[in-house]
Amino acid sequence: MSGEQAMAMTMPHREPPESHQGPDSVRRIMALACDWSLEATLPNDADVAALGTILRGDQPIYLSAVPARDPAAQLAAAVRLKAAGFAPVPHVAVRSFASMAALDAFLARMAAEAGVRRILLIGGDRDQPAGALRSAVEAIDSGLLQRHGIGEIAIAGYPAGHPRIAPQELDRALREKLELAAEIGLAVEIVTQFGFEAEPIVTWIARLRDFGIETPVRIGLAGPTNMATLLRYARRCGVTASIQGLARQSGLVRHAFGMSAPDGLVRALAEARGRGLFGDVALHFFSFGGAAVTARWARAVAEGRITLDAAGGFAVAPPPAVG
Repeated sequence: MSGEQAMAMTMPHREPPESHQGPDSVRRIMALACDWSLEATLPNDADVAALGTILRGDQPIYLSAVPARDPAAQLAAAVRLKAAGFAPVPHVAVRSFASMAALDAFLARMAAEAGVRRILLIGGDRDQPAGALRSAVEAIDSGLLQRHGIGEIAIAGYPAGHPRIAPQELDRALREKLELAAEIGLAVEIVTQFGFEAEPIVTWIARLRDFGIETPVRIGLAGPTNMATLLRYARRCGVTASIQGLARQSGLVRHAFGMSAPDGLVRALAEARGRGLFGDVALHFFSFGGAAVTARWARAVAEGRITLDAAGGFAVAPPPAVG
């Protein structure tokens, strides 16, 4: 299989109904937001019950991998989501596993107990790996994913760079993972780290497309979150360059009772997509301010329950609960 064929492996995204009528900018926002995904950190029973009143049953919900916590907690959250009808997509950080056998056992339980068929595969940022595993490539090449019925993977992208990895190494690793996954028949999408400015994201995706990489991209955004929490996660996740961009977003903190919301960024990205700069993209929301809060906001945007403002963003109206 050629490199170009490898880069073209995709997981299809849905488009909104063509019959929707409204301002062009609102339609562009809806087109970008129609296939959004949610990321949560170990949602409890109350979180899952709340999500059940907001989301459709088959909504994919990504589960963060927390290095300091037992993987059994992530498994329990995945089982909880599956029981509620959702599609759990766990992060699998290979550096957190003591051996390939431990990774095998974890994937076996995720598949058998939580019905997992898609994962987000990362190396992980542990300073000291739990064992000999170092990178996502090792897991892709191991055959374990196919053994456990996992046919789709997401891999990480870094529009603002990575604090520990040089840009050239990020490029090399991304291409290697895409080509290897394509060789063994895995569908792939890229999920990016969250950011606060449109320009680095637009430039990064355009660069991928210029290189012939047509893989679908989910653009990471922080959902509605208070500023203190948002800054804490930004520092913890190594997006310090984007913190400067956050400070420049004078209109960012204005919705949801003083919480920050990415409306200006969504609107700017929708305009860029409307100019044909992106190819296959969707939005991926990190729920630092709460899974239900983020889900309500994202659903309102996808449904066009928004009012544009002169500052380049928009206000949202809460969607009705699912009956």
